[in-house]
Amino acid sequence: MSGLTKSSIARKVVMALSGLFLVFFLLQHFIINITSVIAPDTFNEWSHFMGYNGLVQYILQPVLIAGVIVHFAMGIALEIKNNKARAIKYKQYKGSANASWMSRNMIITGLVVLAFLGLHLYDFWIHEITYKYIEVSPEDPTRYLEETVHKFEPFARTIIYVISFVLLSLHLWHGFASSFQTMGVNNKYSAGIQTFTKIYAIVIPLGFIFIALYHHFNPITH
Repeated sequence: MSGLTKSSIARKVVMALSGLFLVFFLLQHFIINITSVIAPDTFNEWSHFMGYNGLVQYILQPVLIAGVIVHFAMGIALEIKNNKARAIKYKQYKGSANASWMSRNMIITGLVVLAFLGLHLYDFWIHEITYKYIEVSPEDPTRYLEETVHKFEPFARTIIYVISFVLLSLHLWHGFASSFQTMGVNNKYSAGIQTFTKIYAIVIPLGFIFIALYHHFNPITH
């Protein structure tokens, strides 16, 4: 096995592991966010904890950001390498005859999702940094719901979130299952894992879409 092949396998494993980590984070993020609809006081409480807990702020948050960077960097690197490796592009590649649309466009949906994450960080993480360390505003454990709902008041921003989560669903549809294949999971549980990843790829993004639309159509009035 050549060094180049070993390098490619290593990149795929790193991308799979970082992808599984991000899938876990996405679930945790959804659990917190759905409480903004069903239990606003709990949402404020959990958000305040996440915003001021040292372990979350100085260890888990940097690890998360690193996971995002590593996952998409490995994906882009593999895509570039695969394109360069084709001596004659598409000569033996028959598009959907050889692979699904999703598997052929992971880099596109991945880049769109990455751009969406940038918007999400701007909306919430940058806001938190500004609130706590630049403006040095007083600690307010009840502010989170109102701030979240306010983000979804503009129709255009809500639509961006909806479209982004549709593309995230498509990305997960192929990528989540592929992560287990890359890790060599091939046993009697494989069919169940495949089913679980498909359900996850639909339900979690759909849940985020519901949250965005719910807050858009149910603004907080004073």
